[in-house]
Amino acid sequence: MSYIRAEKVLPKELIETIQQYISGESIYIPCTDKKDWGSLTDTKRFYEERNTEIIEKHKNGVSTAVLAEEYYLTEKSVQRIIRNGVAC
Repeated sequence: MSYIRAEKVLPKELIETIQQYISGESIYIPCTDKKDWGSLTDTKRFYEERNTEIIEKHKNGVSTAVLAEEYYLTEKSVQRIIRNGVAC
């Protein structure tokens, strides 16, 4: 992350107001149009589909040990996926 000097982008009055609360330290100002995790790629959908497969296979009798090996996960991760449902 790169830093921008406040003097270059903020009015002097605003800087003086901020300095009443914090001075000489770095602060993070979050963006207003933050995107949900995975919304810009297919990653979220990939994990939802994978987790759904794991849950269905477990319902059909496949053990957590076999699922862990098949999906290259730990048994704890497989158990968490089954316990939490499809959520990533």
